[in-house]
Amino acid sequence: MRFPLYIAWRYLFAKKTHNAINIITMVSVVGVAVGTMALVVVLSVFNGFEKLIMSLYNAFHADMEITLAEGKTFRLEELPLEELKNIEGVASYSEVLEESGMLSYRDKQHLVTLRGVDDTYRELTGLDTLVVRGEYLLREGDQDHILLGQGVYYILDVNIRDFRHPLNIYIPRRGRTTGMLPAQAFRSSSNFASGVFAVQAEFDMEYVVVPLRLMRRLLDYDNQEVSSLLAGLEPGANHRRVEQEMQELAGPDFVVRDRLQQQDFLHKIMRSEKWAIFFILTFILIIAAFNIVGSLTMLVIEKRRDISVLRSMGASKKLIHRIFLTEGILISLGGALGGILLGGLISWLQMRFGLVSLQGEGVFIVDAYPVAVQWTDLLMVAVTVFCIGLLASLIPVRNMWKSTEKAPS
Repeated sequence: MRFPLYIAWRYLFAKKTHNAINIITMVSVVGVAVGTMALVVVLSVFNGFEKLIMSLYNAFHADMEITLAEGKTFRLEELPLEELKNIEGVASYSEVLEESGMLSYRDKQHLVTLRGVDDTYRELTGLDTLVVRGEYLLREGDQDHILLGQGVYYILDVNIRDFRHPLNIYIPRRGRTTGMLPAQAFRSSSNFASGVFAVQAEFDMEYVVVPLRLMRRLLDYDNQEVSSLLAGLEPGANHRRVEQEMQELAGPDFVVRDRLQQQDFLHKIMRSEKWAIFFILTFILIIAAFNIVGSLTMLVIEKRRDISVLRSMGASKKLIHRIFLTEGILISLGGALGGILLGGLISWLQMRFGLVSLQGEGVFIVDAYPVAVQWTDLLMVAVTVFCIGLLASLIPVRNMWKSTEKAPS
C-alpha cells in the first residue's frame, strides 16, 4: 500500500493542469468537513440535552429500584434485607410507598400521586436540590409536611405561607365501599406545604412527596408495607454487577431496575430522535460526497497519460485502482479530520462559554444549549464518513477505463 499511497498523496497536493480540478477537490474536502462538523455538533447537543434531562429525572429516581413483578405493594420481610445490605457497592436503602389520591386547597381539587418517603430518600436522590420555593422539610417533631410538584402548586394556586388553610389529602379506604356516607370511604389528612420542587413537567403535574409514616397511616399499613425499595450505590460501584446480585437475591417475584430502565420510555424516545437526526445529516453528507465522484473522475481523465505509463511499466489495473481509490479516501479522511476537530472545538467553546443561548420567554434550567462530546460519537462519525468516502470513490474508479478511453488525447 505504500506505492499507491505515495502516488495518491502526490496527486492530492500536486498542481493540476486544469484549475477546476483543484477547486472541485477543495470543495469536496470542505463539503465533507462541514457535514462532519454538523454531525459532531448536533450529536453533542443531543447528548447534552439527554444528560441534562436524565440528571433531572435522577433527582427523583435512585440508582436501583426493587419492585414487585406483579402487584402494587409488598412487605419488607419478603426480601432478604440483610443480604441485600451486604452487597458490595451498595451505600444505603430507602423505603417508598406510593398511592393515588386527591389533594384539595380551599375550593380547588387535583388528582395526584402521593409518594411516601423516608429520611434516606433525600440522600439517595438529591430532590432537595430541586426545591424552587420553601424548603425540603417533611417532618418537624410530630407534624408532617408535604412537598408539592410545581405543576400541582400552580393548579391549586397554593400559598405555602398560608398557615390558616392547610392542604387536605384524601385516599380511598382499603376494602371500603361508599355506602350511605361517601365521606367514610376516604382517609384524610390536613397538612401544610413546606416547599415546591421542579423536576420535569410529567412529575411536577402529578407528584406530591409526603412522609412515609403519613402514607402508612392513611393506607392503614404497618411499618413493613412498601411499593418499592430504592438503593443508592457508592461512587465507582459496578452497576451491572450490583443489579445482577440484587436480582438473584430478590428472586423471580421482584424486578430490579437501574436508572435508565426506570426511565426506559424516555430514554428510547431520546435515542430514536438522535438516530433520526444522525441519518438525516448522513444523507446530507452523502450528497456532499458526490463532489468526490466529480473530482476523481476529472483527475482520472487528466492523468490518463500517467495511467498509460504505469501500465507500460507493468502496473496492474488493480494497483491503479488502488491509487485513485486511496486518493478518494484521503479526500474524505481530510474532510472528516477537519470536521471532527472543528466540531469538537465548537462544542468545547459552547460548553466553556455558552456562546449560543436558549431563546424564548420564561426561566430555563440552563442559559445556553447543553453540550456533551462522547468519543463513541466521534468514532461513529469517523467510520460513517470513511464508508461514504469509500463508496463515493468506488464509482469513478470502477468506470475509470471507460473515462480514459473516451477522453480526448
